[in-house]
Amino acid sequence: MLQLLETMLSGANQGLLYALLALGVYITFRILNFADLTTEGSFAMGGAVAAALISRNVEPVLASVVAFVSGAVAGSLTGILNTKLKIQPILAGILTMIALYSINIRIMGGQPNTSLLRKTTVITYIENLFNISKNQAILILGVLSVAIVIGVLYWFFGTEIGSAIRATGNNENMCRALGINTDNTKILALMIANGLIAVSGALVAQQQSFADVSMGIGAIIIGL
Repeated sequence: MLQLLETMLSGANQGLLYALLALGVYITFRILNFADLTTEGSFAMGGAVAAALISRNVEPVLASVVAFVSGAVAGSLTGILNTKLKIQPILAGILTMIALYSINIRIMGGQPNTSLLRKTTVITYIENLFNISKNQAILILGVLSVAIVIGVLYWFFGTEIGSAIRATGNNENMCRALGINTDNTKILALMIANGLIAVSGALVAQQQSFADVSMGIGAIIIGL
């Protein structure tokens, strides 16, 4: 029975960490109405950035923040390709995803993966702080992360900028007629979405104690 509970807890923990990925996909697919395939590249990028920094003894919290920024940069690239160069959303995402494959290998020092064994992670912090097991620490991390992100997103999409993003997804032509710069709202939404996806990748990498260049394969399906 105890082993069964541990297995169930492990599955729930994995789902909570992937919940941030799902929220990022939700922003692009449901709110912005943008078929963004950057997801697979930015998820792996978040893990690669976090692993590369933590392996160099950078604070894991800071490494996760940098992972968010890196994902946002990837999202902005997709947005620029779509809005400024007039490339179709799916193709723009594919181009960024392909480019990120090589970039992620470069981030990890030319290696396809980076180990975090015996390295201090955010999960390790929580383990030591509450003197609990790794599974319990991941559960706390997952619940807190998802609750905070949902709260912030709920507030943000009620603001003027957030409402403009939602309106862009609903009726882009009408938004332009009302004077909203839809190019900027698209880029901003893609930055937020891919930033969250990258953070999910960073937390998953810390949970499994390694980052791999192929860890983003199928991420878009998981998110959906």
